[in-house]
Amino acid sequence: MRQGERNFTMTRPVATQEAVSAISIPQPVARPARVLYFDHTAMLGGGEIALLNLVRYIDRARVTPIVVLCSCGPLAEHLKETCEVHILGLPERVRITKKDGLGWKSLLRIRDVGAVIGCSVRLARFAAKHEIDLIHTNSLKADIIGGLSGLLARRPVVWHVRDRIESDYLPKPVVGAFRLLAGLLPSYVITNSQAVLKTLHLKRNLWRAVIPSGVDLARRSRVVHDATVVPSESAARLSGRKPVIALIGRICPWKGQHVFLQAAAAVRARFASATFKIVGAALFGEQAYEEQLYRLRAELDLDDAVEFTGFCRDISRLMAEVDIIVHASTTGEPFGQVIIEAMAASKPVVATDGGGVPEIVLDEVTGILVPMGNIEAMADAICRLIADPVGARRMGLEGFARVREFFTIEHTVRKVHGVYRQLLEA
Repeated sequence: MRQGERNFTMTRPVATQEAVSAISIPQPVARPARVLYFDHTAMLGGGEIALLNLVRYIDRARVTPIVVLCSCGPLAEHLKETCEVHILGLPERVRITKKDGLGWKSLLRIRDVGAVIGCSVRLARFAAKHEIDLIHTNSLKADIIGGLSGLLARRPVVWHVRDRIESDYLPKPVVGAFRLLAGLLPSYVITNSQAVLKTLHLKRNLWRAVIPSGVDLARRSRVVHDATVVPSESAARLSGRKPVIALIGRICPWKGQHVFLQAAAAVRARFASATFKIVGAALFGEQAYEEQLYRLRAELDLDDAVEFTGFCRDISRLMAEVDIIVHASTTGEPFGQVIIEAMAASKPVVATDGGGVPEIVLDEVTGILVPMGNIEAMADAICRLIADPVGARRMGLEGFARVREFFTIEHTVRKVHGVYRQLLEA
């Protein structure tokens, strides 16, 4: 424990006030704070991976984590290895509704509103039954449901907002409603970037903190070492022996896989040996877009150069096998978990300049920032890194140093502990 920090264990009285004069009262028995982590989905998106890392590394001497999800899935299976997990049903039509599919009609749909309220009531009862001290929500839908539950159960609620609340990212009615509720439901707001915090337009004197999602740097370093990716070999690959460039993330239009494919075609015109990987799966009904990408690959004559790997469970090892990581989002990324993972693996990054990304990538130092949707700029940046393997490696090492200083899971956990302590001691 750091100097000046206090343990925020909860205490329980062992005798009534009337009995004070009659018996000798032992010291109250301290216990870790019981924190309920709530997410509406069990799919492994960026926010869910961040939640998994947080729960894995939270200090059990201070916090007993209890996770509630609204469905079974990969996140639930991973979490069961480290903590208590419960499933609280939510109708699929509500659970899988995409952000860009929301609007006034969906907000006012009676049966969906009823499902949300019903889930909130059940979650409040769960919190009371399991003696929960604090509710920590992890997604936009979870924020609403968990916020209502906190009011009903009279528990403090931490909103962990991982989405930009802007009309270029969410429908305008949702933006207005969420900003309004942000001033009413949570006791504390955590965002994963300054860019996200600014979009909330918080007006009342609400406790808030920017806490970037962290990576387990020690584990990433072991994987890179085991794969024998050393500076000289990395530079040699980039200097002409089939450099590998990868884009990693959920397959959906705003993640920009179509931009990456067109940039790949331009890169191949200059470096015929370059190969590319699109890593990730289509979630939340994006299969039609994935099919468009396959057609685009064929149209660009890239069938032999671009591999669709599907979902990858071992991102760390995959990072060790590629030379350049590309981030191609066409709207401002709230944070950029994959970028952090790439820098932790000492890989140079080409990333679009928007949202929270400039808070992570130092342009021309740890990577190259390019305008969103600009195919030519993205291709030029990739070609620069291929043509200058020594400079590319230098950027990768600078990225590693930046992650070590600002973006480790230890940094994240320490700051989250501080939020809990502030709330529970108040």
